[in-house]
Amino acid sequence: MYKVNENCIGCGACTSICPDVFELNDDGFAENIMGDVPSELEADAKEAAECCPVNAIVKE
Repeated sequence: MYKVNENCIGCGACTSICPDVFELNDDGFAENIMGDVPSELEADAKEAAECCPVNAIVKE
């Protein structure tokens, strides 16, 4: 599972790369809307985590 931590600045990079998993919430910060990521989206979720400018997405 990929979790967005308190480092998130709401830049939207993850939502652009993997919108099926990440979404900006009402406060403007990203969150995982899917929970466990299915295998077909794993590569996109990993790319989103790697592209996060503040390393706010971690795999648990």
